[in-house]
Amino acid sequence: MTNPLLNLSGKLPDYPGVKPEHINPALDTLLASSAAAVSAAEKVNNPTWANFVEPLDAALEKLGLAWGVIAHLESVVTTPELREVYNANIARISNFYTELGQNELLYAQYKLIAASSQFASYNAARKTIIEDTLRDFRLSGAELPQAQKQRFAEIAEELSELTVKFGQNVMDATDEWSLYIEDITELGGLPQDWLSAAKSAATTDGKSGYKVTLKQPSQGPVMQFCGNRKLRETVYHANATRASEFGPAERDNGPLIKRIHALRLEAAQLLGFNNYGEESLATKMADTPAEVAAFLRNLGHGAKPFAAKDRTELKAFAKEHLGLDELAVWDYGFAAEKLSEAKYAFSAQEVKAYFTEPTVLSGLFKVIESLYSLRFVKASAPVWHPDVNYYALQNLDGSAVGGLYLDLYARTGKQGGAWMNDVLSRNRKGDDLQNPVALVVCNFSAGVDGKPALLTHDDVITLFHEFGHALHHLLTEVDESGVSGINGVEWDAVELPSQFMENFCWEWQVLPDLTRHVDSGTALPRGLFDKMLAAKNFMSGSAMVRQVLLSLFDMELHASTDVIDAAAQNAALVAEFETPLAPSYNRWFNTFSHIFAGGYAAGYYSYKWAEVLSADAYSAFEEAAATGKSILDPTTGARFRKEVLAMGGSRPAIDSFMAFRGRKPEVAALLRHNGLN
Repeated sequence: MTNPLLNLSGKLPDYPGVKPEHINPALDTLLASSAAAVSAAEKVNNPTWANFVEPLDAALEKLGLAWGVIAHLESVVTTPELREVYNANIARISNFYTELGQNELLYAQYKLIAASSQFASYNAARKTIIEDTLRDFRLSGAELPQAQKQRFAEIAEELSELTVKFGQNVMDATDEWSLYIEDITELGGLPQDWLSAAKSAATTDGKSGYKVTLKQPSQGPVMQFCGNRKLRETVYHANATRASEFGPAERDNGPLIKRIHALRLEAAQLLGFNNYGEESLATKMADTPAEVAAFLRNLGHGAKPFAAKDRTELKAFAKEHLGLDELAVWDYGFAAEKLSEAKYAFSAQEVKAYFTEPTVLSGLFKVIESLYSLRFVKASAPVWHPDVNYYALQNLDGSAVGGLYLDLYARTGKQGGAWMNDVLSRNRKGDDLQNPVALVVCNFSAGVDGKPALLTHDDVITLFHEFGHALHHLLTEVDESGVSGINGVEWDAVELPSQFMENFCWEWQVLPDLTRHVDSGTALPRGLFDKMLAAKNFMSGSAMVRQVLLSLFDMELHASTDVIDAAAQNAALVAEFETPLAPSYNRWFNTFSHIFAGGYAAGYYSYKWAEVLSADAYSAFEEAAATGKSILDPTTGARFRKEVLAMGGSRPAIDSFMAFRGRKPEVAALLRHNGLN
């Protein structure tokens, strides 16, 4: 049997060729060869970069690539068979990496390299890798006594299984709920593209009428546009009770939250930290949980009066114009859309008709070409689903830079949300250069009835955001994979390039190239754009407070040493910031996959932390435009590419920012962009 999971180094994975039956044999082989490489590395005399680091990394890379392919497929095209074999291997993969991180012999070898006379001659990237590796050994328990090492390993294994289970519970709870509506009058206000997609989904299931689901492209428009208040409440209730005690016990994430917190706390204290928040920040820009909390409360309480004004205006409008004496939480999105339409004389649906997916992609590619003298060219590659496309990223002379997979549409068996991940990292061995490859995954509505997919402006912002992450990975000029691209970048700086890209979605110079009306083919009119711009900061105070609440929930949970009561913690923050009081059954935190199934534990604040950096970085382009240059000024773009994107994790993010801006970051641009100054 030819196994597509073996010998992945430097190659695009054969995603469609990977079957569940390939996984166990491949991992058996790769774990054995990795263990042999570790054993050989332990015995190297006078370890150097050439005789120790490079061969060990090359052997371990093969296992990492294979497990990355397996985990990716489980997240985008899962099946019961794939999930079963994936779950069955989580523990042994976790155990291998835990043992690797606690290997005292390898730790000693790296310390010898750091203390050697050669270390001073290493370039910045190699020095950073050695220093980060020594730090990671300490954080993996390499210096713990043997009994504590064993307990640390047990915790790591259980956490791996629990966090995966958390995410799978969210996916399953989302996929399994649906509602079929026979009477179209119950769907008043929903746009035609939604109705067409809902009807098609019902037909696929062998049903009549229209299918409502909890996937974002289905439930989002219901909450925003549907005039049927009872349906909005029904969908809100289903969404708010996902993966909770109100559904099947085996999918209740409540107990998992408590267990994950307890295990993270225990592991952090084994390492000498007071709590997991402190441990998490050991690899980030921020120093302490208290510093993060102070930063967040400064933003949140500054935005609080604006949020209160938002609510007062919304309630008054809903009472006068919508007949809603009491504004329930399932009314907020609908009322806000109606108020926005009344204030700014346009609707999100009117705007959406202009953002046809092919034009958005073409315009996005043009932005990247203008800023960085690059181009994306559609190319052939094995893909995991027919909806997926692959693009080669090239310099304008046709020379290769990297590659990108793009998977845009929601479907059953695919995790919700949007994300970027790396497939291959840039790495040079002698004269051989491995170019980086990334993937971008979103969950937009697909086109129906022969028409292209229509994106909301928020969808467009999401796409630009994820492309910012991808460009961070793809435009690296660092030749050591450990700190090339997104690798080694502090987690609270990793959102800088992504949030930076969002700004271009609000530039008139950019918008005409992103838009073609689905019927007329005309670009977005300037008058409509001006209305969008006037509405840009509509309810921005509420949005800021909401993000601060999520970030504080995360950090205070992980900085606590008490048994967690997530509902009580959420209630305290709701009271502090006076946000709308949700029903007692709301369990939104049971689907907070960012912190319980992703990499944002005690790090969700990084969105706001990095937004200060990204807004300030973007202001350099605004300053160029103010002197008569283009907002897509290639000179400023070249500096941003050189000082931020190209550097990867080879130097501290604050040094990269200051090299680009010439000073420390300032919060003024963020407040100005949000209309909160």
